[in-house]
Amino acid sequence: MSEPIKGACLCGQVQYQVRGPFEAFYLCHCSQCRRSTGTAHAANIFTSADRIEWLTGESLIKRYTPDKPDVISKCFCTHCGSLVPYTSLKSGKLIIPAGSLDGSPGITPNDNIFWRDRADWYDAGLEAEHNEQGP
Repeated sequence: MSEPIKGACLCGQVQYQVRGPFEAFYLCHCSQCRRSTGTAHAANIFTSADRIEWLTGESLIKRYTPDKPDVISKCFCTHCGSLVPYTSLKSGKLIIPAGSLDGSPGITPNDNIFWRDRADWYDAGLEAEHNEQGP
C-alpha cells in the first residue's frame, strides 16, 4: 500500500484520504461528464472502494442517482457543491475526482475517453495562450 493522499471539497468541510495503487485515470469527454462537471471533461481516478477513509464531513455528502440506468451518478458536498469521491453503482469502483486531491496520485491519465464527444471548442482551447495567472 502506498502513502495516503488527502483530498477535500472546495469549502474543506468534506475531507478524505485515499491509498493507491490506482487502477486507471481517465479524462472523459462524454456529454454526461461535461454537464456533471461544467467543464470540458471529467478527470476521474478509479480504484477499489476500500481505498478511502472519510476524515470529516461525510454527513454533508449527497448522492445524485438518476432514474435512467445509463446516466452517471455523482456525489457532492451539500455546502459548496464540489464533487467528491463515490462508489459507482454499476462497477463498484471508487471514482475519485482528480481535482479534489491535495497531492499527486502518482498516476497520469491513461486515455481521453469519448473523444468524439468532446466540446467543439476544446481543441481551440488547447491552442489558446497560456498565462501564469488569471486575466
